[in-house]
Amino acid sequence: MKAFRLDELEAERAANDGAYLQFLRERNMSVGLYALDAGQTDPQQPHRQDEVYFVVSGRASITVGEETTTVANGSVVYVPAGVPHKFHHITENLKVMVVFSPPEN
Repeated sequence: MKAFRLDELEAERAANDGAYLQFLRERNMSVGLYALDAGQTDPQQPHRQDEVYFVVSGRASITVGEETTTVANGSVVYVPAGVPHKFHHITENLKVMVVFSPPEN
């Protein structure tokens, strides 16, 4: 078993001055914590892996392909591999758990 505490992951992410911290990598998936501040621009490019986003905290909009929706605490969004996607209109600091399958390179 591997168990994690969100506050410890957030502290590690912040200490490394990055928006993304991969904290688990296994044969068929990887998991990370992604954070964007209110008003920040999301620099993501399409990934070669399927993704699932779980919004831990914050509020924003996300556009996946041609579809846009609002996300907040508890939202879950699936993004197919290769599809352009961005968080935008981030009105509250956003913390998102990201699951990649297969693992992100």
